[in-house]
Amino acid sequence: MMTPRARMLAAYEGRAADVIPVAPEFWYYIPARLLGVPMFTLELEIPHWQALQQTFRHYQCEGWGIVAPGSPVQTHSEQTWLADQRLEETTTLGPLRSQRILDRIEPSWLVERYVKDFERDWPVYAEHFFVPPDELDWTPVQQALDAVGEDYLLEIYIGDPFIDFAGGQREGGLEQVIADLVDRPSEMAALHERYVAYMAEKTCIAFRHTTARSVFVASIWSSLSLLSPAFWRKWDKPVLEAVVQAAHECGGLVHHHFHGRCRKVLPELAALGLDCICPFERPPGGDVTDLREVANILGGRTAFNGNVHTVKTLIEGTAADVRREVAETRAAFAGSNRLIIGTGDQVGWETPDENIWAMIEASRASSCRAWAPAAP
Repeated sequence: MMTPRARMLAAYEGRAADVIPVAPEFWYYIPARLLGVPMFTLELEIPHWQALQQTFRHYQCEGWGIVAPGSPVQTHSEQTWLADQRLEETTTLGPLRSQRILDRIEPSWLVERYVKDFERDWPVYAEHFFVPPDELDWTPVQQALDAVGEDYLLEIYIGDPFIDFAGGQREGGLEQVIADLVDRPSEMAALHERYVAYMAEKTCIAFRHTTARSVFVASIWSSLSLLSPAFWRKWDKPVLEAVVQAAHECGGLVHHHFHGRCRKVLPELAALGLDCICPFERPPGGDVTDLREVANILGGRTAFNGNVHTVKTLIEGTAADVRREVAETRAAFAGSNRLIIGTGDQVGWETPDENIWAMIEASRASSCRAWAPAAP
């Protein structure tokens, strides 16, 4: 029998596995529920890779998670309890300040970002952000990889597409970044060029300093639900191209998380050489309505990881509904080794356990015909 990690890697590389890997996106909610801890305890006290390891072991399935290198940049954080059992965390980075709220039930969110004044703050933030990758601390990454072993596929978080990077610590978020791209094209173009080169270099260093097999490029706003295809092509696609080229030159793999609508650029995503893309969301969050069309566009060039609906099906549906969606996905990708049964987003805390187990069991079934919907 193959290990969970080996099954995931087989799908990334287009090799046959003993069973179809099934990797629900257990991110924050289910690990917190399983471990019986408040969300702020999960975020502040338990390494994320460790919480995922216990969760994947519990459900006896495949999965993926991320770990990042440490930075030599010094920050200072202070936490204050709020009246509603929330924590307010204020972090300073030199003269810059950010603030987030940590909640008992929900994952934390930013309420203040470092970069408030473009001319004053961006040079300071960039100086701290662009640490030469060789100077990052890769030791905790390797320790996590060793501890996880074959339990699931632990990947190195390399970073985000450019618009996510530029807005992640920009006061005003996405709206302000769009304004910056329009109002300050030369400054943003220079920052973009620097960021693309940095992501490529960091990817190479990640494989040089660790035994990781895959790197991960996340996304927050890099989605056709929020960006036009033209904006995505100009600002975000070059980041993916650079990471893929660097990873493949080093013998590594790339997994990209692309939420929301995707169909208008799906042929381009498929042609990039990404080894895995997820989660191909169904409506209303995404626009994937025809899985056979997606399978034809991908053409076996990248692993499909998706796309059981996390609300309509996993939370609100029945075990039969879950099995039906798994069967639809398996039928659309029948005969392909590049299939991972995943979810359209992270699994919500209110998801019935029976539906999670139904997703895993339906993926493990020897034939998808066993779950095919009855003829009308």
